[in-house]
Order: sequence, then structure tokens, then C-alpha cells
Amino acid sequence: MMRKIRSLLSKLNFMLNRNPRVIPYRNTNFREYIPDPYDAVLILSADFELAWAWRYARGFENPKEQALKHARTSRRNIPLILNLCDKYDIPITWATVGHLFLEKCFRSSNLVHGQLERIPHHHNQYWIFDKGDWFDDDPCTIWEESPEYYAPDIIKMILGAEVRHEIGCHTFSHIDCRDNVCPDGVITGELKECRKQAHKYGLRLESFFHPGHTIGNLAALKNLGFTSFRTDYHNILGYPRKHLDSLWELSGTMEFVMRKEWSIGYHIYRYKTIIERAIRYKRVCCFWFHPSIDTLFFESVLPQLFEFIALHRDKLYVATTSEYVHWLQQYHHV
Repeated sequence: MMRKIRSLLSKLNFMLNRNPRVIPYRNTNFREYIPDPYDAVLILSADFELAWAWRYARGFENPKEQALKHARTSRRNIPLILNLCDKYDIPITWATVGHLFLEKCFRSSNLVHGQLERIPHHHNQYWIFDKGDWFDDDPCTIWEESPEYYAPDIIKMILGAEVRHEIGCHTFSHIDCRDNVCPDGVITGELKECRKQAHKYGLRLESFFHPGHTIGNLAALKNLGFTSFRTDYHNILGYPRKHLDSLWELSGTMEFVMRKEWSIGYHIYRYKTIIERAIRYKRVCCFWFHPSIDTLFFESVLPQLFEFIALHRDKLYVATTSEYVHWLQQYHHV
């Protein structure tokens, strides 16, 4: 019953234009944030985590098993997503957990990734880490034996796609990045390790995505050369904000979800309408999703949505996060 009530309230807020909220701006020229000749910006990002995000998840008797389930679903869905991206020429920014770059890892003196400082025990709205070592679930093997914790094959698949996707950074091991939880040594070590592993693929990481929306350590991001981060305080159609002179904050507009209470048609209608609102109000639309959601979304909803985007390419600047931020930097002389 409560799920049905929440679903109805969500539909009502959407109908009343409250979710996502269109942010009003006074004395702002939309051309400061939307390249000419387009009417809106559209960015899609995917939180590419496999098992790393669910190891300490709240609400499950066996969160590790849940983590493995999500990882396997992601592996099944990602080829479908990439095929659709190629078909409709739509890029995605893949917010990638750095451990997925690895082909293997191992324990030394009973410690794995001993070069990294450990995040202390903590909890947030999504997970509880109150005992043991943060890397206790690391299988310390090769990717073929534990494909839930390593993904060099998928990284290569993304980089080999026809569309030029972006690989972003989601920390090395999906840590809580809040200032009161994560010491500077922890975040700095994780990000440097991500950079090191990405470099082996010829990649330079620029776009950052805080795991669990645990926003913090912005100075560390700037100091290590990142140019943007995504927030999810509210669902917003708005414009980016600049922090610390050079770090751009992009507000999330809506997460792709697959709700049992909604029909396939309503899912399609909802996301299409959000894009139409972005065009009408001349705003930036940032969709994001987890590749581990129900495969039905990628079979029945995403194709319709991508076709709609393709039909409106004359009005939509469709880009990866770093492509858009590069444009912002040039326009605003950062």
C-alpha cells in the first residue's frame, strides 16, 4: 500500500512540475550554459560499480550476495546499453570504481592494497561499515574468476564502442567521501590509484562522482585536477555551479528507475517529458542510472527514449560530462 501511495505522490509532483524542479534564474543568459544553437544540454551518466557498491548495504541479511547479484545484472545489461548508444550515437559518462580497471590483485602480509589508507568505520543512509577491514570482500584473484570485482573486459568494451564514451571516477573502492568521514589521506590515495590504473588504458580522469552522493573533499578533487562532480540533493533542471574557481557542480535531474507500479508507457512518457521541459525552459538535464536495474528498462524503455533524443538532436547538446565542462571552461575563461 505504501509503495502505491508513494508512486501516486511521485506522479502528482511530476504532473505539477515539482519533480524535477525547474530552477528560476534572474538576469541569467541561458547562452552562458547552453552552447549555440541548442536549446538544452543533455548528459547521461552511469554508476559503474559492479559488486563494490553493495557490500555493506543496509536492509539485507546478506549484502555480499546482493552485491554479487547487482554485479551480474550489470554485466548482462551493459552490452545492451552500449549497442543502443552506438545505434543512436549517444555517449555516456561511466562513473567507474577504480578497482574495476584491475585484471587481478593479491594479498601481501595478509593485507590487500596496503598502499592505501583505510577509511574508518562509519555509516550513512545507504550502508553500514562497522567491523573488519574495508577490503575484506576483495577476492584477491583474477578477473576471470571474480568478474564481479574486476572489469577490464568491460572497460575495453566501452573504449572500443563506436560512440566516444567517457570514463569518469567513482573512487577506487566506493568510499564515503564526506569531510567528517573521509580523511584527506584516504581520498587522495584512492584518487591517485584510480589515475594510475586509468593511465594504463590511456585515460585521464576528469569527471568525479561521489559514491552514495556523499559530497565532500572538494579541495582534494581540485588539487588532483578533476573538473566536475555531480550532486543529487534534489532533482533539478538548472545550470551548473562553479566551486573553488574551477570545479563545476552538475545537479542530477532524475535517476532512471524501473518501478513495478508504473507501466512501460509511463516510464517512457516521464523521461521524454523531462527532456521536453529542458528544451522549453532552456536548462541542463543530467540523467543518471545504475546498469544493475531491471533489464526490462534497457529492452523496452531506453530504446524509445534514445530514439526521442535522436529526433531532437537539433535542439539538444548531447555530450559527456567532460565535453560539456570543457565548453564551460572555454566560455567562462576558467
